[in-house]
Amino acid sequence: MIIGCDFHPSWQQVSWVDTETGETGEAKLVHATGEAERFYRGMPVPSLIGVEATGNSQWFVELVEDLGHALWIGDAAQIRASYVRQQKTDKRDAAHIRMLMEEGRFPKLWMPDREQRDQRQLVIHRHKLVQIRSRVKNELQHLSLNKGMQKRSKLWSMAGQVALRALPLKPWAACRREDLLGLLAMLEQQIGKLDAAVKAAAERNPEAQLLMTQPGVGPVTSLAFVLTLGDVSRFQRGKQVASYLGLIPREPSSGGRQKLGAISKQGNRLVRSLLVEAAQTAVRCDPGMKKEYLHRCHRKAKGVAKVAAARKLAVRLYWMLRTKTGYPEIVRIESSPRVALVGAS
Repeated sequence: MIIGCDFHPSWQQVSWVDTETGETGEAKLVHATGEAERFYRGMPVPSLIGVEATGNSQWFVELVEDLGHALWIGDAAQIRASYVRQQKTDKRDAAHIRMLMEEGRFPKLWMPDREQRDQRQLVIHRHKLVQIRSRVKNELQHLSLNKGMQKRSKLWSMAGQVALRALPLKPWAACRREDLLGLLAMLEQQIGKLDAAVKAAAERNPEAQLLMTQPGVGPVTSLAFVLTLGDVSRFQRGKQVASYLGLIPREPSSGGRQKLGAISKQGNRLVRSLLVEAAQTAVRCDPGMKKEYLHRCHRKAKGVAKVAAARKLAVRLYWMLRTKTGYPEIVRIESSPRVALVGAS
């Protein structure tokens, strides 16, 4: 049984075909009433189910896995691009997904297992709290600047905190200061616990430990990189990894004229930001990366040089995983991102 599924948060449209008898059918399944669960429980095991990549569908993925069915997650952009008709409905979408699976043209994506998905939540949760902490710190900086006190990063030292609490403020501004300081203390405590959890998870992961031999790469970056790339053998070149993470430029070239723009950003935003941060440390500790970075700074803006260093770091980490080689040995054997791995299938 092959089932094409057009998934929505509250319901889904399905189109199925029995490959033995050729019988087809379609149905609309409401999630709240349990129609979807009853439908998939009644399907022969294992059935093949295809669905576009979408958010808020983890419960559905786990349900299908528990029932013993095979689930394919497809690239939504490629699925839409393969549909040429101007009439788009949920029924047509489900039937189109089913047809792509029947014809062997379904753009299947790699899926992490349950443990990897849960560890991703750890990394994402820490990242979100760090973002909130940054916003809280920015608000406190504004309070101090509006009173003429400019300490920048020294504001978070003990002396800076004493000076911040001593600022003469009006009642509501003082209330805001106390609430923000209390929120900052709570965030620091929570982030500290998550940092310890990430460090422990990275130490238990051999691939993350291997990546941490590279200067500038810590537990958070290494664990996020491993969990995002998954099976690195699905990438044949480092350039594919850079593209997967959105670290290659947009290219509207045509007529023999090459045009390059800013990076595409079509990839995991969290890993991309972590790589940029890690690259800024790597260019200070790694002689080879430092030389390339300083050379590029003479011709390009610093922001461009940082992104280029992040791209080089991503490619190096990929080759470390492919070749099981740590730093500094990887520097002598790393390949050009345009050259495929010898013997790659």
